[in-house]
This record gives sequence, structure tokens and C-alpha cells, in this order.
Amino acid sequence: MTRDTDLLIMKPLTELRDYFLVERRPVPAGFLQQLEHDPRRGAQQLAARIRKRMLENRREGQRLRNLLCFERQLWKQGFRIVAGVDEAGMAPLAGPVVAAAVILPRDYRLPGLDDSKKIPDELVRESLALQIKRDAVSWSAARGEVEEIDRLNIYHAGLLAMRRAVEGLDTQPEYLLVDARTVPHCAIPQRGIVHGDAVSASIAAASIIAKTTRDACMIEMDRAYPGYGFASHKGYPTPEHLAALRTRGPLVIHRRTFGPVREALGLDPVQGKLF
Repeated sequence: MTRDTDLLIMKPLTELRDYFLVERRPVPAGFLQQLEHDPRRGAQQLAARIRKRMLENRREGQRLRNLLCFERQLWKQGFRIVAGVDEAGMAPLAGPVVAAAVILPRDYRLPGLDDSKKIPDELVRESLALQIKRDAVSWSAARGEVEEIDRLNIYHAGLLAMRRAVEGLDTQPEYLLVDARTVPHCAIPQRGIVHGDAVSASIAAASIIAKTTRDACMIEMDRAYPGYGFASHKGYPTPEHLAALRTRGPLVIHRRTFGPVREALGLDPVQGKLF
């Protein structure tokens, strides 16, 4: 044991808990074993919690390494600047579809980075989005507007938003990793990956930027059009939203080619061909 660990073990357990579990400081060599042999029951419980935290950290580190597997393949092939592309807002009845493109630094590992759909806590998503924007080599978000959704259909409006997001990057990517499809009218080499937001760090980062950007847009819509609940459901067809459609009628931001909106307008509910 070192003098530092001997001094550390003398501190109150509440202070040690905050130090290692709240502040998540590194555990000095030998200290955990010393804590486990401490006769105080609280010390042994704290040791167990610290071991659990260390195991979770190792698992998260491995998950983040695996999340870079597609990027590593491209780096080995000589592609240095890889952008991930994803969209959010295909299913809602109102508001734009939003896409994002993100170029992450090489070997980027942000704890908690994942498919935005796997991050239900809005504050956590917003915190991750802010950190990604700070760290990214370049990022861009773009929209497919309601009018374009109704004119082109949602699928092609989503592709249009993706192309705009790629074109909005201030650093030219050498390769694109795209969630589930490929970006049309784009000369950059690319690969569509099914469930890409769950297996690629770059696409996951894009999914978080797209989701949080669109959510912020719908919160603004809620201020402009109170009574529809856009801040809570973000335009998705929840019972609250469907009830508002029936009682208040569609707004200009509603997608008129979507069944429930057409039904509220007294039109044929069939949207028509999507792809």
C-alpha cells in the first residue's frame, strides 16, 4: 500500500462515495482491495459498488470500440474523413423531416453515444448532442419541409434532407455511412447500413443531432400553435395528437398526405405510394 491510499482510506465513506461514484475519479492501485478488507460494512458495500462501476466502464468501453468497426474498416482502406448520415421524423403527422451529417474525430468515443431511439431521456440526448457538436470535425442539419413531404412523399423528402445535410458540411467527407439507405445525387462514395444508428458511431451521432434538432423545432411549433401538444408528442400520432386533430382540425404544418390528417380533412385516408 502507498501513503496516498493509506490517507485515502481514512476519509469518511460519504466522501469516498462522492469521490469515486459521483465524480467518477480513477481508483488508485491497491485501494479497492484495501477497502474490501476494511471491517466496516459500509466500506465493503462501497467497494462492491466501485467494482460494479469499473465493470460497467469496461463494458461501455468495449461497446464504444465495437461502434467504430465500420469506421475502422474505412480508415484501413485509406478513407480519412468519414461522415455519418441519419434522419428523424419520418412517422410524425406534422413538421419537417430532419437529417444530420456528422464527421467525428478519429477513434472518437463518447460515453453514452448510441442510436437516439435508445436514449429516452431528452436531457441526456440534448447533452450528448451538445458534446458531439463541440467535438465534431464538422456537422450539419437540414430539413425536408412539409410541402416537400406532401409533394415528393416522406421517403424522398427524407432523402432530400439527407443530401442537404451532407452538402451543408464545411469539411468535404471522403465517404458516407448512411442509416438504411444511400443519399441520391451524391458523388461521394457511400454505404447504407441497416440499423446503422445502432452499429456505427458516426451514424449514431447523426441520429442524435437529427432527433434533437427536430425536437427543438417541434417545441417552437408548440409555441406557435398552442393546444396541439407538439412539445410533448413532437408531431407523432399519439392519442393526444389525434384528439386535437379531430377537435381543432389540421394546421399548415400537418402533412396532408398522411392518413389521419387526410381523415380529419374529410379526404381519402390512403397516403399513396411511399417509395
